Amino acid sequence: MRYKKLWSPIILGIAVIVGIFLGRLSTPKQQADDYEGVQVMQMPTSTNKLQQILDAVELYYVDNVSTDSILEKVIPQVLEDLDPHTTYIPADLLNDVNSELKSNFGGVGVQFAIIQDTVNIVAVVNGGPSSHLGVLPGDRIIKVNNEPFVGPSITNQMVIDSLRGDIGTTVDITVFRAGTNIDFRITRGLIPQYSVNASYMLTDSIGYISIDRFAENTYEEMLQGIAKLKTQGCTKLVVDLRSNQGGLLDVVIRMCNEFLGARDLIVYTEGAHQVRQEARADGRGVCQDMEVVTLIDEFSASASEIFAGAMQDNDRGLVIGRRSFGKGLVQTQLQLPDLSALRLTISRYHTPSGRCIQRPYSDGREDYYQEMGRRFANELFKVDSTKMDLEHKYSTKNGRTVFGGGGIIPDIFIPHDTTKASVFLYNLRAKTVLYSYSLEYANKHRDEYKGMSTKSVVEALKQKSLWTDVLNYAASKGISPKGKINPVEKNIIEQDVRAYIAKDISGNDAFYAILNETDPAILKAIESMEGK
Repeated sequence: MRYKKLWSPIILGIAVIVGIFLGRLSTPKQQADDYEGVQVMQMPTSTNKLQQILDAVELYYVDNVSTDSILEKVIPQVLEDLDPHTTYIPADLLNDVNSELKSNFGGVGVQFAIIQDTVNIVAVVNGGPSSHLGVLPGDRIIKVNNEPFVGPSITNQMVIDSLRGDIGTTVDITVFRAGTNIDFRITRGLIPQYSVNASYMLTDSIGYISIDRFAENTYEEMLQGIAKLKTQGCTKLVVDLRSNQGGLLDVVIRMCNEFLGARDLIVYTEGAHQVRQEARADGRGVCQDMEVVTLIDEFSASASEIFAGAMQDNDRGLVIGRRSFGKGLVQTQLQLPDLSALRLTISRYHTPSGRCIQRPYSDGREDYYQEMGRRFANELFKVDSTKMDLEHKYSTKNGRTVFGGGGIIPDIFIPHDTTKASVFLYNLRAKTVLYSYSLEYANKHRDEYKGMSTKSVVEALKQKSLWTDVLNYAASKGISPKGKINPVEKNIIEQDVRAYIAKDISGNDAFYAILNETDPAILKAIESMEGK
């Protein structure tokens, strides 16, 4: 066992809810007394008040009603006064919720975008059913199962529902490619969902890896990405967890283990009914000698915060960005008799220095969720004011001061970028003009880049002058700038277009390589590493 198992699901005190289902086995007695025209009956004998009320409604109410439907409304109210992340999951939603962290699903293996009322295939998953048949990026789906599949009524959900399905079933699609209609009968198969977005070299010695969640395969994907980078000379690593909203606890522990020394504390948990449990590194990680910088932002949550806190508190490297979300609650999922489930909070995560990751929620759920709006109005543009609260000072392994109070506060603060907020740029993105232009460009020029490496594609696109074409294309869609465009905005638009083209032609590594060139957090990470 390379690490300690941190917790295991246990059945806690939820007799109120479970009793609702079990109590239906009892048969209440009636009492025939009348009082001023109101028939008095004995309250059903059940395990709790809530069950008694439901049984009474079911047995005596003037109309026929579904107590099950009442129950579905009552349970969330029962949980309302608990923490914001304890939730009830109805039976009909449980499969979808549980599939969030599964690394595979049944489908045809394509990524798509709806542009001008047509489903455009923007990427084909390597090794998936579509790639084996010769479906290509740039193909446009015009029929599904011999029925027209174009027009303003087509939605993303309709496409997903049509293409996904049970493994082994088939779907017929017709695509339009270079003036020709091509028919494919695709047998749905197991489609891997990757959680490592990109892994490439920022400099000759600094590698970059972007992780968007902690799912079943994330640990293995990370090791594969790092192994690739090491063959290219990587001795330092930037781990980008921005907008990573968390995932599986055992996965993040295994990932932290690769960077920490023997007996280094990764995280610990405690709760009113849970004794302190710790996860420590076993000293056999393959990245112990690599300098590491972790990037976080206001949307980095849960497992992301565990990783960043472990790196920061063990002095393994700087954390750069903005204060993380502050979700540090351990939950267990309990199955109920009707196949619904309860996700119940049982303890809290603490970083090695003792910081509780969870931000306060004592003022209620509404205030808890509104806090992010307050942060956008203030904190994201200047250093976090929590640093001024001496009550929340903690010490790292080597005695460096870090701050708590909810979330992980970075060592180096990067303010929120407001340069991308112009009306013109917003309209270009909201109406997918930049994306649709990029897709059309890639389809026309795909052969020019055939056989080129990711680095070569990126360098070639840098030499392209696309600005006039983009403006003309936008104007043809009814979008034009009002007044003169400033150089910053122009650079952002051109960079976005090149990144989208690179992604379509060469994949995610090329996409991130272009976008990260001007990213303030990436540049600060490089500066901090090269300055040593």
